[in-house]
Amino acid sequence: MIIDNDLKRIKPLKQSLIDNGFEVVAHLENTVNLEAKCCEIKPDIVIIDTESPSRDTLENICVMSMNDSRPVVMFTHDGDKEKIKIATQAGVSAYVVGDIPSERLIPVIDAAIARFEEFNHLRAELNMANLKLDERKVIERAKGLMMRQRQIDEEEAYTLLRNMAMKKNMKLADLSHQLIEAAKMLIV
Repeated sequence: MIIDNDLKRIKPLKQSLIDNGFEVVAHLENTVNLEAKCCEIKPDIVIIDTESPSRDTLENICVMSMNDSRPVVMFTHDGDKEKIKIATQAGVSAYVVGDIPSERLIPVIDAAIARFEEFNHLRAELNMANLKLDERKVIERAKGLMMRQRQIDEEEAYTLLRNMAMKKNMKLADLSHQLIEAAKMLIV
């Protein structure tokens, strides 16, 4: 999908993409409702050609990146360091300043896709680490409840929780969460 409001600029880019084996599934004049358009059209990559990325364009990229993430290549004539930083934070995978010859187009797109995939991989790892940390906190709280209620040490509380989870065929974190919720009901 190409986004550009300048028809003179779009023709050579579109032709270059077609010449390099890409199918241009859509041409939009602006990024208004970018997320909805991406959900509807489902392009493999979004290419934005602009003189300078506007605040609205960057916000629309950010919304799309949060909800329907995909690689974004931005061709622009604005090499301002702050704009580059904001664009990459918004979700732009490749920020290219100036005109790009046809023979450099494929490597730029390939680099954008690789950066996008690596970022998604890192995000997934971070989410998994945060999930495990949250589960560990819940298990620690449940252990503390068991220790206070049964007057046992930490190792015994953990063994008791683990055995209960195995008997109920549950994840230790899920059982711990249920125990904490049950304790809250009893206290109230």
